Order: sequence, then C-alpha cells, then structure tokens
Amino acid sequence: MARTNRWTVIPETIREQDANRQTTALAGLAVALFLVVVSFYLVKHLHHTEAIEDCLLSGRSNCDILVSAAQ
Repeated sequence: MARTNRWTVIPETIREQDANRQTTALAGLAVALFLVVVSFYLVKHLHHTEAIEDCLLSGRSNCDILVSAAQ
C-alpha cells in the first residue's frame, strides 16, 4: 500500500480548477439572486396593476386612490 504524505504539493492546475469552480458557483448564485429580486418586483408590479384593472372593470369611479398609491 502506498502511503501519502499530508504535505503533498498540489499542482497549480488543480488549484486553478478549484478557483474556477468557486468563481462559477458564485456567479451562478449571483444570477439566481438577481432572478429572485426581478421576479419579486414583477409579481408586486403585476399585483398592483391587477388591482387597478379589477377596480376599473367593476365600474367604480374612485380608482384614483389605487393609481396615486403606485406613484
């Protein structure tokens, strides 16, 4: 059985591969976080737009409160 020394030097290519893997993982996390934030904004905006449209389609005349709340 071959014994390995715990002080074995890791070749530079393996270090570079590990660094690239970590960079790729962080980039993927950043993209996922960006998508979550954009999705949250879109859901909030669409919900507000839906409330205004529901008010207008029901024939109410006081929908100005909903429009002014968006600004």
